[in-house]
Amino acid sequence: MWRTALKSIEIFIDGASRGNPGPSGIGIVFFDDKKNVVKKIFKFIGNATNNVAEYTAFIYALQEALIDRYEDVKIASDSELLTRQLRGEYRVKNENLKPFYDQFLHLSRGFNRIEVVSIGRKDNSIADKLANKAIDSRVDGSLKIE
Repeated sequence: MWRTALKSIEIFIDGASRGNPGPSGIGIVFFDDKKNVVKKIFKFIGNATNNVAEYTAFIYALQEALIDRYEDVKIASDSELLTRQLRGEYRVKNENLKPFYDQFLHLSRGFNRIEVVSIGRKDNSIADKLANKAIDSRVDGSLKIE
């Protein structure tokens, strides 16, 4: 089935870990240009560090945007480490995070434009609630889309 390419989407992401490492989840929210929620995603990812959870949310957001055929994506995160690494302001030194960064480089080829922005924690409440909902559910790890 062929789908028409959609122009742009704004995505808010969050990863949460109870303990570092500990039970972890991801939350992702897609917003259209009128700030309406288009899609909400959450997933329990097992035991992970907070940084791994943040990167996992980012990779799932990119994959979902590719599936939905968006051309331009703006991804907002409250993780300063993630946003600075993805913008090239910090080097990715942690060996556990390098594969995620490599995935980002690979997936980014599927978009015309990717913008990564840093936001305050209070501005990321929906994605945060979804990440915590994923941890609370601790269901088999399948992706949940609302």
